[in-house]
Amino acid sequence: MDKLRRVLSGHEDNEESGLTQILDGSTLNYSTRVKWFVICFAAGVLCSILGAALLFLPGGIKLFAVFYTIGNVAALSSTCFLMGPFKQLKRMFEPTRLIATIVMLLCLALTLCAAFWWKKNLLAIIFCIMQFLAMTWYGISYIPFARDAVMKCFTTCLS
Repeated sequence: MDKLRRVLSGHEDNEESGLTQILDGSTLNYSTRVKWFVICFAAGVLCSILGAALLFLPGGIKLFAVFYTIGNVAALSSTCFLMGPFKQLKRMFEPTRLIATIVMLLCLALTLCAAFWWKKNLLAIIFCIMQFLAMTWYGISYIPFARDAVMKCFTTCLS
């Protein structure tokens, strides 16, 4: 409200533009950002679970592919509420996450292609599994040393 008064009275400071603030997500207070993060993430998880349940219906592979992909996109988008879309995109394409991001986005598209255009059910399921693995790898990239620990466990198990 104070900002509106400053603008209307003509005493606006040289702050960032309104569009920049909106796109950064900094116009929302912390509790609002956390609430919308939880809502968006929960919706994503719900869509993924619903997609898995629909898999067992006749012709359910298409519904599964759609709901699972929407769920992953919603879960990924939920972090935009915490840090803002521009910062999210910057972090997604940092060198440490670049491969996981590309594989994840590619698998999102290929899952839908396999289900709708190519009509290859097994391939759609394989791409969904790859989506899950890429999202997991992408997610643990935000936890310090988590990738190293996972790789160490993996190499230990294989030895």
